[in-house]
Amino acid sequence: MITGDGIGPELSESALSVIEAVSDGGGPDLDVVRLEAGDGALARTGSALPAETLSAIRQSDACLKAPVGESAADVIVVLRRTLDLYANVRPARSYPGTPALRDDIDMVIVRENTEDLYTGKEFEVDGGQVAVALRVISHEASTRIARHAFETARRRGSKMRVTCVHKSNVMRVTDGIFAGACASVADHYPDVSFDQMYVDACAMNLIRQPQEFDVIVTTNLFGDILSDESSQVVGGLGMAPAANIGDKFALFEPVHGAGFDIAGQNVANPSSFLLSVSMMLDWLGGRNGDESCVRGSDLIESAVLGLARSGIATTDVGGSCTTSEFTQHVVRRIREGGN
Repeated sequence: MITGDGIGPELSESALSVIEAVSDGGGPDLDVVRLEAGDGALARTGSALPAETLSAIRQSDACLKAPVGESAADVIVVLRRTLDLYANVRPARSYPGTPALRDDIDMVIVRENTEDLYTGKEFEVDGGQVAVALRVISHEASTRIARHAFETARRRGSKMRVTCVHKSNVMRVTDGIFAGACASVADHYPDVSFDQMYVDACAMNLIRQPQEFDVIVTTNLFGDILSDESSQVVGGLGMAPAANIGDKFALFEPVHGAGFDIAGQNVANPSSFLLSVSMMLDWLGGRNGDESCVRGSDLIESAVLGLARSGIATTDVGGSCTTSEFTQHVVRRIREGGN
C-alpha cells in the first residue's frame, strides 16, 4: 500500500481498518506492507518512486495506491509502464443519496493504458515555434484491451454490450487500427453485442443517456477524459474507484487527487479508496480462485451501498460524517455481514 500525500495517509488508515474487518468477517487475511511514494518520498529520497518501493511492489500480489501530489505522473505512469498495466478500468455507478444524473447508471470504461499521446513523445521544431506530439497506436495493444473489455462485459452479465469509442473519421490511421482491432475481437464474442461511437458523440451521450452504456473501450487520452466525465455523471470523484490491470499484476487506486486543502482535517470521503479495495479483492479472488477474496469484495461494496441508502455520508456528498466516523460505519456493517 502506497500511503501517498495529502489525504492519502488518512484514506490509507481507513482502508486498513476495513481490510481488518473484512478479514475478521471471513475474508482473506492480507499482509499489508506500507510503502512510500509521491511528493514526500521525492523530498526525502530524491525520487518520487524509490527503488525499494518498486521492489516491494514487484514482490507483492497486488498494490493499493492512495493519491499522491504533484509527482503523480512520476509514480503512476511509471508503474503502469514498468508493470505493463495496460487496462485502466473505471466503473461508474449510481449510488443512492449522491447527485447522480440518474439512479440507473451502471457502466465501466476500459481504457488502453500504455499508448496514445501519453507516451510523452513530444518535441519542438522551427526553433521552438512548433511542437509535435506522436500518437502511438498499435494493433497488439488495441487487440488486448478489446479482449479485456469483452471479458469484462461477460463477467458483468448485465447488458452484455461493448461500445468502441474512437475518432476514425478524422484520425483514420491510428483510430482506424484501434477500431479495426476491436471489431475483429468482437467476432470472437458472439454473445456480447458490439457497436462503435465517435468520441464527441459518446461525450454527449454520457450526459444525455448514460443508462444505455455497459462497457466502453477506448484509447488512452479519450479514456482519461471520458472516465472523469462518467464519474461526474454519477455524482463526483468521491465514489469513483479505479484499477490498472495487466496479465500478471494489478494496481488499485481512487481517481481523485491528494486534496491538500483538506488534508489532516478528517473530512475526506474514503469511499473511492474503499471501493478500490473491493475491486482489488474481486480481482485477487478471480485470479486465484479464492472465494474469501470474493466474499471480502462483496462485503465492502454492500457496506458502502448500504450506507448510501441510509443517508450516512461524508460532507462532500451532503452528509455530516467525518472520515473516521464513516469508516467506523463501514466496519460495523462489514462485521454485521455487509448489511
